[in-house]
Amino acid sequence: MKEKERLSEVTWKKWGPYVSNREWGLVREDYSENGDAWNYTTHDTAEAKTFRWGEEGICGICDDFQKLVFSIGFWNKKDNMVKERFFGLTNGQGNHGEDVKEYFYYLDSTPTHSYMKMLYKYPQNAFPYEDLIQKNAERGKEDAEYELIDTGIFDQNEYFDLFIEYAKADQEDILVRLTVVNKADKEAPLVILPSAWFRNTWAWGYDDYKPQMNSEESESIQVHHRDLNIKNIYAKQAAKVLFCDNETNNERLYQCPRKSKYCKDGINDFVIHGNSQAVNPKDFGTKAAFLIDEKFKPKETKIFEFRLSDKDLKHPFEDFNEIFESRKTEADEFYADIQCGIKTDDEKLVQRQAFAGMLWNKMFYHYNVERWLKGDPSQIAPSKSREKIRNSEWKHLNNEHIISMPDKWEYPWYATWDLAFHTISFSLIDPDFAKHQLKLFLFEWYMHPNGQLPAYEWNFSDVNPPVHAWAVFRVFKIDEYLKGKPDIEFLESAFQKLLMNFTWWVNKKDSNGNNIFEGGFLGLDNIGVFDRNAELPNGEHLEQSDGTSWMAMFALNMMRIALELALYNSIYEEMAMKFFEHFLSIANSLDNMGDECFSLWDEEDEFFYDALASSDGNHMYLRMRTIVGLIPMFAVEVIDDEMIENLPNFKKRMQWILENKPELAALVSHWEVKGQDSKHLLSLLRGHRLKRLLHRMLNPDEFLSEFGVRALSKEYEKNPFNIQLNETDYTVKYAPAESDSALFGGNSNWRGPIWFPVNFLIIESLQRFFFYYSPDFLVEYPTGSGNFMNLDEIADALSKRLSKIFLKDENGNRPVNNQYPRFQTDPDFKDYILFYEYFHGDNGRGVGASHQTGWTGLIAKILMPRFSKKEMAESETEMPDERNDLSEKQNSKKT
Repeated sequence: MKEKERLSEVTWKKWGPYVSNREWGLVREDYSENGDAWNYTTHDTAEAKTFRWGEEGICGICDDFQKLVFSIGFWNKKDNMVKERFFGLTNGQGNHGEDVKEYFYYLDSTPTHSYMKMLYKYPQNAFPYEDLIQKNAERGKEDAEYELIDTGIFDQNEYFDLFIEYAKADQEDILVRLTVVNKADKEAPLVILPSAWFRNTWAWGYDDYKPQMNSEESESIQVHHRDLNIKNIYAKQAAKVLFCDNETNNERLYQCPRKSKYCKDGINDFVIHGNSQAVNPKDFGTKAAFLIDEKFKPKETKIFEFRLSDKDLKHPFEDFNEIFESRKTEADEFYADIQCGIKTDDEKLVQRQAFAGMLWNKMFYHYNVERWLKGDPSQIAPSKSREKIRNSEWKHLNNEHIISMPDKWEYPWYATWDLAFHTISFSLIDPDFAKHQLKLFLFEWYMHPNGQLPAYEWNFSDVNPPVHAWAVFRVFKIDEYLKGKPDIEFLESAFQKLLMNFTWWVNKKDSNGNNIFEGGFLGLDNIGVFDRNAELPNGEHLEQSDGTSWMAMFALNMMRIALELALYNSIYEEMAMKFFEHFLSIANSLDNMGDECFSLWDEEDEFFYDALASSDGNHMYLRMRTIVGLIPMFAVEVIDDEMIENLPNFKKRMQWILENKPELAALVSHWEVKGQDSKHLLSLLRGHRLKRLLHRMLNPDEFLSEFGVRALSKEYEKNPFNIQLNETDYTVKYAPAESDSALFGGNSNWRGPIWFPVNFLIIESLQRFFFYYSPDFLVEYPTGSGNFMNLDEIADALSKRLSKIFLKDENGNRPVNNQYPRFQTDPDFKDYILFYEYFHGDNGRGVGASHQTGWTGLIAKILMPRFSKKEMAESETEMPDERNDLSEKQNSKKT
């Protein structure tokens, strides 16, 4: 069975890399009185503490309900603990926020996880835990982070390359290959601990069923669980099998009696300290590990093999190599088809690792807020204070699914607007998974009864930009293009729930009822002069250019979905009209706020700004040029004249609005003026405003970097923005990389770096504008260069700038690795790609979370050619999905 055929078989996805890289320090594991999640469970206590909601491990896999976990632990005989989890700093320990301090790379994965590969670089000398904590504590916001490579632990190549591969013989017959490479010039020992354990579901007072593992010989572990088909775990090379229980060591952590004689840290205790009393001599328990103690000669490579199977196999390894080679070949064939139009091997390498990172970042996410707030029947009841700390308004939320995470170490919890961007790239390789992810958050056990979508577990009530409808339609069109038929059921069901979400925005985030929307930081963290979530002291409130523009975009997205549905069911014409009018009202309010008819567009500066509204109705611009002022560009939709003709009720009502409410129609792009090929444009920007925004955005002295569009004008590097409000001075300076602000913990920065999600929307918006305007609509690019290009050419040029971050330059260097020369030159580092959270505004190096392949995974979409295979062979016609083109399909949709 080929990979494309497997995609239709749900059971092929039952097992995958759904294990978190960090379960400690999470809100859902926090039962403290003060809500200090980072210190309630820590890296050190994780060794002995049983987690309530999920499990963590190195390169781990599990079933889709995480009943059984398989992962591999390592010990170099110098560390004071077995390496069972990745180490990193907490928010308070890092001088730029929380950060993983390990090097691991996701190299490959198919969508069904029939084949997967990753690499972990494990030092042979004692891991510098204390040095990393101390040095980062000594550094301030102006200093660079102190990273693992800075400690010198890799200087003599005294480390192991650990390649972990998985291949499925069948849905629940999983082969594991560990390739260990000693990179040093001297012999080095390594203890390998392939481990399996049951997530503890019996200790909380709901179900006392306790599964069990046992062993009758050192080469196999027998698995007994009423809900699992896996029966055996085999090891080709093993000296011994160790058993304990996945139970907290209360004696060690809390100085009180332990519930089990052989606790979670028992295997660690046996390996590190030789404590034979810590493991079960009767060879059974709920956690087990094969013990493999090896020495590696200089530069030596050894291979170790394991197998999890639902079968009783007499010779579990006789077909091992054959299956692995078959799955690897199928993976190559699958991606060869995906990448058929990509020209260079380097682009293919970057894209495949981007896809791999996205697939490895899928995770089992479990969180029942009501149970978390109340506590479990068999546990000590949490303090009443937790009801006031967070999420008490989300008692309905009960999540227990496989979800795409932003980064399974730094962000092992979903963020709703991140996820929307994830689905765009996922739709290229697994559109059904992309659609399921979008539908998931519209289900009643996610979406609040009032229509709000949950933001993230630190505060579900925070507000993310409303990009869900945009993602729904984009994924719908990509899915239609790839499969040759539209999934109307998906689009319709999503639309119905999105109606509730739109209504919530209108009711909750338009405080004055004037179609000017707030929303707080809206995912942009510290981009503002001050905390945009904060209440202002003298009754002022912030009228947000971005909040209003996001809602204009939301209205257009909903209108476009309704128009698509109206081609199948005429009742949706009324809904399309509703959102058409709503968009016009928002556009009107953007230019006519209050009695003074104040506009968020500053005619003097020719830029959109946030405005501070006083209690007496007066407004004052916050004249700081940020990405906030470019977001109005995203509210753009182009409709084919043929579609309008196919929807007579919509056309009739639209014409009435344009004729009887000219004050509304005049505020947006001239709908009645057809563009090229009889297209209609709806946008917050007429041609002049678009050109003036682009004049600033494409200026290298302001927004345009060699590697994309910055979040803040570079002008504030030499001339920081300063304003006095309520007798307080506020200053914002261009910071191209790590945050120099303590807002939001200092681990995020929108004051200069390049972020993929907004850059992607800029590129797509330019493509849509080009779809309306003729190629003769030219803009100077870059500003001041004297060179003029059309909007499509500029979109392509921006795509190339983003791609340059990861691709080798003429010297063979990748800008993403600019911080460390070794990462540019060492063949054991330079072609392994990390997909960071954001990127340095001047040199393109990676910053922030190092495995945020989530929305940075958009590079996979950006690298895709804008032509299908057939079109590449036969013509120069653009891919319909890329152009939002309805093409000839409407003829078959007429009712």
